[in-house]
Amino acid sequence: MCFAIAISDDAVGSVIGPTAAAMGLAGLLVVGGLGALFIRYPALVMPFALAAAPFRLPLDFDPTHRFFVAVAGSGELGRLLPLYSVLAAAVLALLVRCLREPTVSALPPELSLPAAAFFGFACLSALWTSNVDAAGDRIAFFLLPFAALVAVVARTPFPAWMPRALAGTAVGLGLLFAGVGLWQAGARELFFFSQSLEVSNTYTPFFRVTSLFRDPSLYGRHIVLGISIMLVVLWLRRVNVPLAAAMIAFMWAGLYFSYSQSSMASLFAVALALPAAAGTPRARRVIALTAAGALLVGALLVAYEVRDESTRRATGDRSRRAELALRVYAEHPVVGAGLGAQPRESQQLDDRPAQEERYVSHTTPLTVAAELGTIGLVLYAALLIGTVRLVQRVHRDAPALGLSLAAALLALFVHSLFYSGFFEDPLTWLALAIAASYLGARAYATEPAVLRPAPGVS
Repeated sequence: MCFAIAISDDAVGSVIGPTAAAMGLAGLLVVGGLGALFIRYPALVMPFALAAAPFRLPLDFDPTHRFFVAVAGSGELGRLLPLYSVLAAAVLALLVRCLREPTVSALPPELSLPAAAFFGFACLSALWTSNVDAAGDRIAFFLLPFAALVAVVARTPFPAWMPRALAGTAVGLGLLFAGVGLWQAGARELFFFSQSLEVSNTYTPFFRVTSLFRDPSLYGRHIVLGISIMLVVLWLRRVNVPLAAAMIAFMWAGLYFSYSQSSMASLFAVALALPAAAGTPRARRVIALTAAGALLVGALLVAYEVRDESTRRATGDRSRRAELALRVYAEHPVVGAGLGAQPRESQQLDDRPAQEERYVSHTTPLTVAAELGTIGLVLYAALLIGTVRLVQRVHRDAPALGLSLAAALLALFVHSLFYSGFFEDPLTWLALAIAASYLGARAYATEPAVLRPAPGVS
């Protein structure tokens, strides 16, 4: 696990002190306790990782604080510390398993080859990036931990109760986030928020909620995942219909007050794709006609609403961000501007530059093109193709699990077209690792017993 803390020379003494030592000891105790649990019950790694993945503790680590750590102000959230703790413990447990067993299972090639190529090239691009700090953060807090996440979770056991445990965890999180969001809508009070959202809620007639997240779109993304799982089990008749309808309605109400168009679009895609993938030929034709009609009506309504506005204003400045990101790609067509460089490069191309965070493309393919060039786009496409093949293999053996993973990954992919975060969201890599874990367990179960290593062999 890689944690990065920048400490100035004159602050070293304040960091290496009783408070930091106590915090380090507490962290080691937590990781050690979880590690012991995962050594004894390795299958728990998966639901623990899923439960921890969404949470970013509102903590700010800085040597200038009296106790080195303080509650972040101004609605800020910190890093994925709960997930990092679970992951560190899972790595420890896997190392113990490797010492006990003579072999470690390989990951499916549909995942291992494109993921390794994408991770490797993204890290390599830090050599020519124009924003070294952003690239370092991306590598330290996202790419390397998520590579470890895939490697560890994909090698955990997959017992028969795992699909129910994962579905229950995902839906339970969705219900929790929706409940907090509905309370915020009624009280008109947020826990965490960005400054732009605070201004927007002050001067607009509607009040956008964030639940336990900093941004309404991130909140909406997690609600959509919970609804998607419920739609799958409802479609396959694996749950009581009134109960499922009540839970979906509750989460939908929470999603509504996020006013997240990207989340609505991703939910719409899942709702159409599910019957198209698992329905009869007649149902597929009806879905195709319905989707075409809905898109046509939606396009006409949007065109009518923005008929007197510029494209930039009608899209909330998204068109300008996309245009600048494409210009960055045009200037660096082969290998891109480097990891984390897209906002800064776009800012430098603007005639009247604003703050750097206002230039994030919010579209994953554009970000990949600008930062990693054509090579990155090819690797991105290869990873998507590998993802489809991986999920298809799972679906052939376990339709419910395959459809659930497909729905979750489709929701994440569609959402990333409007709000970037496909590769920075641990749920993307966790879903891929879950598929790999199932296939690994399936392959082990079909092996001749004489070829299997004896449990506990060292």
